[in-house]
Amino acid sequence: MIYLIPTPIGNLEDMTLRAIRLLKEVDLILAEDTRVSQKLLSHYEIKTPMQSFHMHNEHKKVNQIIDQARLGRTIALISDAGTPGISDPGYLLVHHALKEGIEVECLPGATALIPALVQSGLPADRFIFEGFIPPKKGRQSRLEQMAKEPRTLIFYESPHKILKTLDQMIPYFGSERKVAVVREISKKFESNFRGSLKEALHFFEQNPPKGEFVVVVEGNSNK
Repeated sequence: MIYLIPTPIGNLEDMTLRAIRLLKEVDLILAEDTRVSQKLLSHYEIKTPMQSFHMHNEHKKVNQIIDQARLGRTIALISDAGTPGISDPGYLLVHHALKEGIEVECLPGATALIPALVQSGLPADRFIFEGFIPPKKGRQSRLEQMAKEPRTLIFYESPHKILKTLDQMIPYFGSERKVAVVREISKKFESNFRGSLKEALHFFEQNPPKGEFVVVVEGNSNK
C-alpha cells in the first residue's frame, strides 16, 4: 500500500489528524527533502524511518520502492509542502505502483492552488491549473495558448521570475486582464494583490517580491 500524504504549505497546524496517524503507522516515509520533512516529523513526534525520493533520484529508486510495497510494506510519500504529484514528485511512483497492481491512496489536504483560487474573487466554477510555466523553451507559445483560455487560470511562480512573467503576459492577455497574486499562503506574511496585470506589474516593481507565488488570472471573455 502506498499513501500520498499532503503536508502543510506553511502553517504546521494545517496537518490533518489522519495524516499524522498514518505517518506514524507506515513502515517507511519517502520525502522530497529529508531535512525539510524532519522538522515536520519532529514537531508531531513521528519516528518512522525516512528516505529521500525526489526528481533527481526517483527514476533510480522507483523499482526498489515498488518491490518493498509488493512485499507488504506500507509506504507514505510526502513532499516539502502540499500534495505530492502537484508540481512535486509523485506521478512516477503512482504510475508504476498502479501498473504493478499496488493500491494507492491520496489523502485530502493542503495545496496552494485551491485557497488562491477561492479567495481571488475570480470565477471558481471552471478553472485550469498550469503548474509552472516553462522557463525557456515553449514559454511564449504557452503564454499565447493560455491567453485564449476562457476558464480561470492558475499557475505557480518563483520570486525570481514573477516580474518577468507578469510583464510577458501583458502583450498576450492585455494589460487590463484581472489577476490575483497570492504570496506565502498560510504563512505569517501571506499577502494578496488583486487588480489588473498592469497594476500587478507596477505593484511588484515597487515592492520587491519575496516568497512563493500563486497567480490566478481571469479567463478570456472574448467570444
